Amino acid sequence: MNEYLLLTPGPLSTSEAVKQAMLKDWCTWDDDYNIEIVQAIRAKLTALASNTDDFTSVLMQGSGTASVESALGSLIKNTDKLLIINNGAYGKRIAEIANYLNINAIVLNLNETQLPNMAEVEEQLQAHSDITHIAMVHCETTTGMLNPVAEMGALAKKYHKTFILDAMSSFGGIELNMAELHIDVLISSANKCIQGVPGFGFVIVKKTIIEKCQGIARSLSLDLHAQWKTMEEHNGKWRFTSPTHVVRAFYQALLELEEEGGVKARYNRYKTNQQRLVDGMHTLGFETLLAKELHSPIITSFYSPTSNKYNFALFYSALKEQGFVIYPGKVSDADCFRIGNIGEIYPNDIERLLSAIERSRFWLEA
Repeated sequence: MNEYLLLTPGPLSTSEAVKQAMLKDWCTWDDDYNIEIVQAIRAKLTALASNTDDFTSVLMQGSGTASVESALGSLIKNTDKLLIINNGAYGKRIAEIANYLNINAIVLNLNETQLPNMAEVEEQLQAHSDITHIAMVHCETTTGMLNPVAEMGALAKKYHKTFILDAMSSFGGIELNMAELHIDVLISSANKCIQGVPGFGFVIVKKTIIEKCQGIARSLSLDLHAQWKTMEEHNGKWRFTSPTHVVRAFYQALLELEEEGGVKARYNRYKTNQQRLVDGMHTLGFETLLAKELHSPIITSFYSPTSNKYNFALFYSALKEQGFVIYPGKVSDADCFRIGNIGEIYPNDIERLLSAIERSRFWLEA
């Protein structure tokens, strides 16, 4: 067993109870698994996403990216056109998926530290009236920046577009009401803010949308409509072998989210973690990539020290030896590293991390 905390945007450190939940084997055909666990998960996810009954949830085997690909490939017809907001690695990935699937798309490319300008987005919608869908990442973990979901949702509603939100690293850690924010499709993963383990993602979608998308899918195994139909008609049955242990761990993680006080309480913990991290890192001489007002409570990018003795691999190893795993940078034009504070991480863990960084003082030497 490793003895370090994962200060990453997922996979992340999980509770002992979540780990213990994976120690029992489950049969994919058994009602104890399908009805009591899978259907309960689907109901809990839709309740977290909206206070209306207009939505349904579909669980999909694989990585979070697989669920993004499933949603794009199953909900967007060949005659549709997608507007993609790209200001980071995961917006870029949406564009890559669209290219692979031959989806007709326009990509609004922005700098990785730049928020979308709503006037520019509206110009695209006015210039291309045949746009049918808008896709955007909520929390771009490239930098840790939160994109303006409420403003984008309002534009989507104004122009009658379907709004697809990649909420991979934010759902469960930041309150989102899909109905109020005019989000039609939301995609996330088991191993993010709900604090489960990797193995499946999920798509929460308006019922009126998924009911009409039969036959659109460009993939057999990623056919979102077929997966939803099977789960609806067979009490939570998956079309193909489900990740039973991971699903059981996720159910336990959902219970723990409720015990913590729900998404608002978890957001407050993450926010406290992030604020203490930034304050402590500033004291130690580190600067953040983003301005304070652009920070999310999920992950923070820091500029690498300018010392010629600094080496990320050595820094990483020194922290790992002390019980912490951080993340390399992903920004194309800046030398950075990233520290996440989601998962089973508490303020005292951040204090211990800051002490560990201070002990690794080679990066302070000129």
